[in-house]
Amino acid sequence: MRVGSFVLAAQFPGQGQGEALHRAVRSAEVAEEAGLDAVWLAEHHFVPYGTCPSAVTLAALLLGRTRRIRVGTAVSVLPTVHPVALGEQAALLHVTSGGRFSLGVGRGGPWVDLEVFGTGLDAYEKGFPESLDLLVRWLREPSVAGGSERFGFREVPVVPRPSEALTGGEGPEVVVACTSPASVRLAAERGLAMLLGMHVGDEEKAEMVALWRKYARAAGHSPDEIAAAAHVSAGIAQVADRRTDAVETLLKAMPGWLKQGLDAHMTVDGRARSMRDPLAYTELLCGLHPVGTPRLCADRLAATSERTGITRFALLVEGSGDLAATEENVRRMGGEVLPRLR
Repeated sequence: MRVGSFVLAAQFPGQGQGEALHRAVRSAEVAEEAGLDAVWLAEHHFVPYGTCPSAVTLAALLLGRTRRIRVGTAVSVLPTVHPVALGEQAALLHVTSGGRFSLGVGRGGPWVDLEVFGTGLDAYEKGFPESLDLLVRWLREPSVAGGSERFGFREVPVVPRPSEALTGGEGPEVVVACTSPASVRLAAERGLAMLLGMHVGDEEKAEMVALWRKYARAAGHSPDEIAAAAHVSAGIAQVADRRTDAVETLLKAMPGWLKQGLDAHMTVDGRARSMRDPLAYTELLCGLHPVGTPRLCADRLAATSERTGITRFALLVEGSGDLAATEENVRRMGGEVLPRLR
């Protein structure tokens, strides 16, 4: 089982953006010190929900500051970028880090980002499969040409070639954020692992893994390929001597951050959007994920792995909103929870 942190660089009420980013960087450094397996970085634009606008850029910084831990994006929002540009960045990080980089990509939402970056609503509603295919080709082939109306260009060489990393292999892994049967099928047909969100529980995640396997078999992937798929489960983790203390820490801080952050999202076309109740959502997350004593956290992770078959976790550790508390939380994850799993 591989346990990593999930970093949003969340801006809590009363905090500055620099404070949020400093906490994000420091928590990643402590994650390596504490023995966690990975750091997964979220990406958001124009909202305090997350102050990192480029997960791949922050990944570059953290890969330079660390030596062992894997660093991944969770996720780079594909409809707002050119897939070749993102592919070049991913290949660069893969080669220069010795293969420690993972590229998580997702469809994102119908946000104003599509207007600002000029990609338009079609990139979100229809263009994700085409962008994903071009990205994967860039990371797997020696040269690539674009033959569509949206991405039309002559054949060009891939530089740097991801396969030339010192660790060998084909290139960085690509993980797809999946929230619906359609996105599960998209990932499965291409043999790409899934990143499953923190808002769903074990039963739904187990159903999505089973559906992924069904689609992967239908697409002709071998049993070995299907068995080797290392899906990632996102969640939240808060360690304390008593479960009530861990829950209280999150209930004090997270609802304010969620309300401030989610209220700031603007749709590109003015469509109505439903909003979760911040307090009820925090309570839901506390019930679904490892929040409590070290033993409870370890048992919860083990139970999720057993029920779903998922062996990789990306756990939000900054739910307190406080730098010192976040560092302590990460250290307790590494020093008190992981040994119980191993």
